Amino acid sequence: MAAGIGRRLARGGPAMTEYTRNQVYTELADASRRAEGPVREVTGLADGLAVPAARVVDRPQWISAAADSMSSMLAAPGPSSTPVPHAEPAGGNGLMSTISAKAGGFQAGGLLAFLSGAILGQYDPFTADPATGDDGVLLLVAPNIVAVERKLKAVPSDFRLWVCLHEVTHRVQFSANPWLRDYMVDNIATLTAVGEETTAELVGRLASAVRSNQPRESGVLGVMQLLQSPEQYDAFQNMMMLGTLLEGHADHVMDAVGPAHVPTVERIRAGFDARRTAPRNPIARIMRALIGMDAKMAQYIRGKAFTDHVVEKVGMPAFNTVWTGPETLPKPDEIDEPDRWITRVL
Repeated sequence: MAAGIGRRLARGGPAMTEYTRNQVYTELADASRRAEGPVREVTGLADGLAVPAARVVDRPQWISAAADSMSSMLAAPGPSSTPVPHAEPAGGNGLMSTISAKAGGFQAGGLLAFLSGAILGQYDPFTADPATGDDGVLLLVAPNIVAVERKLKAVPSDFRLWVCLHEVTHRVQFSANPWLRDYMVDNIATLTAVGEETTAELVGRLASAVRSNQPRESGVLGVMQLLQSPEQYDAFQNMMMLGTLLEGHADHVMDAVGPAHVPTVERIRAGFDARRTAPRNPIARIMRALIGMDAKMAQYIRGKAFTDHVVEKVGMPAFNTVWTGPETLPKPDEIDEPDRWITRVL
């Protein structure tokens, strides 16, 4: 239902002739292949592995893929987890369960429709590649890439390769380090597990936390810290730190590879950064805040600063120690102070 609602609500993409559409799809598929070599060379990851083809999609196809990914992500057991349990409605009321499920599907569909106009590309480690059957597929959302390149007045071939450098870096991260997928599944299982806490216990815990003088995060993170159990908040923090690392590392690689392979990279980067920070209408700002898109933007900035600092100080081979396992990922107090990570891990 979420996928169906999302496809119906999604806005149409920019106008393209059939010839232009075919040209865009062909060039994006080729750019994803060409990006793989330079990304592997700069990162030192995934050397020797096969280069899978990317899947170029439109907005409705991305929505369907994202809905499938949600299902796969929530059902996939990690090495130390079991499939996520589903809550049974009190009293076994099938009608209320159906109404609740449809309401949730409608909400998820609206969210997917909103995001379908914003996502340029995405590496999905939870869905099998239809061509190979292997876990993981790289999605490139053609109409969104065309829309942004037109707004930035960028050279299309340069912008398409530039986007692929970022998204291919995500594919290389997961291909070279299969444990990342299991780590995400374990933390997602903790986040979505049905707890035993009653409403009264939750209210009591919130009241106690508000009265206490223990330090809390600000903004959305502080709300999550209050609403979640300690185990769930730890899992939430784990996912935030991993996301910050993955996005920042990909942005670092884009800038490291770009000058040698994307002639207009400086103009693209300047325009893209300006677009990220441009003022938005109030409704868009509210939506972005509610779904955490502004926190996502902060991940790029903080993660790139962390990666830039560590690579400049110790080099990429030593930086790659970060991919050893969960214990070598940066902690919340290290992401903004990379020297702490260097001291602890290296």
